[in-house]
Amino acid sequence: MKRVYQVTAITCIAIMAVFILCFRFINITGARQSLKVGFVYTNDESTAYTYNFSLAKDAVEKKYGDKVEIFTCSNVMDDGMEEPVEELVDKGCDIIFFNGYSELVPELATKHPDTEFCQTSYMDMSGQKMPSNYHTFKGEAYQGRYVSGIAAGKKIKEMIAEGLITEDQAIVGFVAAFPTSEVISGYTAFLLGVRSEVANAVMRVCYTQTWDSFTHERDAAFRLIDDGCVIISQHTDTIGPALACEAALAERPVYFVGYNQSMTEVAPGASLVTSRICWERYVVTAVDALMAGKSIESVIRGHIHGNDVSAGFEQGWVEIVDLNAGTAAPGTKEAMDNAIVRFKRGENDFVFRGNYKGVNPDDPSDTIELMEGYIENKDTSHPLFNYVLTDIITVVD
Repeated sequence: MKRVYQVTAITCIAIMAVFILCFRFINITGARQSLKVGFVYTNDESTAYTYNFSLAKDAVEKKYGDKVEIFTCSNVMDDGMEEPVEELVDKGCDIIFFNGYSELVPELATKHPDTEFCQTSYMDMSGQKMPSNYHTFKGEAYQGRYVSGIAAGKKIKEMIAEGLITEDQAIVGFVAAFPTSEVISGYTAFLLGVRSEVANAVMRVCYTQTWDSFTHERDAAFRLIDDGCVIISQHTDTIGPALACEAALAERPVYFVGYNQSMTEVAPGASLVTSRICWERYVVTAVDALMAGKSIESVIRGHIHGNDVSAGFEQGWVEIVDLNAGTAAPGTKEAMDNAIVRFKRGENDFVFRGNYKGVNPDDPSDTIELMEGYIENKDTSHPLFNYVLTDIITVVD
């Protein structure tokens, strides 16, 4: 019996030793049992852009439950960034995510080296010297724009075949916020997707000079519709353009392609399809990394350039959602799927390619020829294609 007690005691001691070693290993590797996570939004979830970004917050909550404590600051303008960030740091946030483009964020990261700062990239990050706790990320949106353009092109072909429009009426409109490279890259990829189906399609772009004005966006869409555009898309944040298309559809054929958030509910007759950046892929993985005591870039999967990361369809960072079967032309899904397969195979040089010449709107002497192609997001997560294809794109006042 005494021997049994001895064996039992030795076994208990061994088990306790294992637990102690595991606990010490967790502490040594920096793994954590809980985190405080902050989110800073430029507007609120009533806008498509922030709603789409907030899905990442929801995904973190769903995965980790009460292991994470989440704090959210909405409607934070760039020049008002410092105070809410200081409050999040004071609350003990281990990591903070930003969906805005404020240049204050890397400065605040320098000031608070024990907190990880993760911001959607707002400039060319290649060669930029930033603090080690500052990270940038973005989905390669041009891929989704191109694929959604295929859906628009299919619809135009159907309208031509049915005699609703003529071939010279293959005009798409784009409601754009500002003439930045991110916006220009997106609407160019969209048009080139359209032209993969309708070779003579052209585009008219109307800038609103604001990211989220319902009235300006709706009025810009009506302006483009009145100018003869039969497909409207946008890089702005409200439902204004979708509602304009739905209202106009009663009198003329005009359809809508969304970005960030499905518009089928507000425009059930006009909405075709939506492309979105799936921010969850980065945000959840960044939280995973901190939980495991690892650096974000050692865990994340994508195109990694230092602390800057991007990815497209191949990693699920870009998605096509809510194809409207009641509105889309036959064969649309198959055509989109074929393009997505190419992106997933790593082919990314077929989008910005063709007999096109682009002009930099900031410097007309800076031009580009696309016969040999241009690869977006090659060295940075921020889109850099900043050339207007003036032969096929017209910017309207």
